[in-house]
Amino acid sequence: MGPVVRGGREMVAGMSPRLLDGSYAFVTGGADLLPDALAMFREAEGMSLVVPAALAPEAMEMRCITLEVNSALDGVGLTAAVATALAGAGIPCNMVAAHHHDHVFVPAPLADHAMAVLRALQAEAARG
Repeated sequence: MGPVVRGGREMVAGMSPRLLDGSYAFVTGGADLLPDALAMFREAEGMSLVVPAALAPEAMEMRCITLEVNSALDGVGLTAAVATALAGAGIPCNMVAAHHHDHVFVPAPLADHAMAVLRALQAEAARG
C-alpha cells in the first residue's frame, strides 16, 4: 500500500478503481447476517449491512468498486469528484469510506459503465 494521499487531484489521479468480484445488497438486518456482512453501520432505524446479494434476493443488486488509493481520512475532494462524475453519466452510487480506501457501490448492470467513467476521470486528473 502506498503513502497516504490528501490532495483531491492526487487522490483522483491515483485512485485506480478495481471492480470486486461478486454482488452485494444493502439491507437492514439482524445479528444473523453480521458474520457475512462486508460492512455495517448502526442507524436509528436499525443496523444497516452490506451483504452478499444472495442473502437478500429482494434487494437491489450492487457491485463494489474499490478505489485503490490510500486516501487520507481528512482528504478533500475524492468522494465529490467520483460522485459527480458518476452522476453526470446517470449512474447512482453509494460511497462507503473505510480506513484505507473508499468503496463505490453501483447498480450491478451499470458496473462496467461506472468503471469506464472512473478510469476516464483518473486519466484526466493524472494529466493535470
